[in-house]
Amino acid sequence: MIESWVVGLVCNTVIMVAYLLISVAIIVPLWRSHQLRSNPLGAATAAIFLSCAVHHGAHSVHMLMPTFGVDVAAGYAMRTAWGWPLAISDIVGALVGLWYWSLRRTYSSLMQGAQLFEDLRRREQQALELNDTVLQGMVVAKMALDLDDPVKAHAALGTSIDSASRIITSLLGSQHFDVDMTRSAPADVGAPTPAPGPAAVPAPATERPAP
Repeated sequence: MIESWVVGLVCNTVIMVAYLLISVAIIVPLWRSHQLRSNPLGAATAAIFLSCAVHHGAHSVHMLMPTFGVDVAAGYAMRTAWGWPLAISDIVGALVGLWYWSLRRTYSSLMQGAQLFEDLRRREQQALELNDTVLQGMVVAKMALDLDDPVKAHAALGTSIDSASRIITSLLGSQHFDVDMTRSAPADVGAPTPAPGPAAVPAPATERPAP
């Protein structure tokens, strides 16, 4: 029968390799795209996986040392302490690591390079472009309506809607995921409320002469 520490050693090695490769898969694209400083979320995530890889790798090394006659006492102590509850948790961790890499193959288009941690500057640029496109279209449409040119107004609105649709589609990202398009509140498309003007002063009542 396989001893529990052997299972722990193998599974911790698998976890170490999986986590180390994950950290490399995050760090290298961030380095190439010069985002290590500008993308702290990606850098922190890579650091977490790297520290976990070192932690699990240390377990494997400590359990393997007695085989080479190095630090025998500590190595045998760790082997003895590594019972089946720990071994089972290591099996789960190894399976999760393997599952992750199987998902990277399936969703490779989403997880290439630094795209796993989208640069916020690109999102801000898209938001500014959306605002500028819609605003310019509204201004042109309003001017056309003021000049009694409904054809030009209709064309300006159509162009704005098409451009906004393309940008929003890009913002929503991949079609692998279903997006809930239900608004949190209804859109306010009514006419703007006119600014309150000076209150009308009622005309003084005409006094009727006393009889």
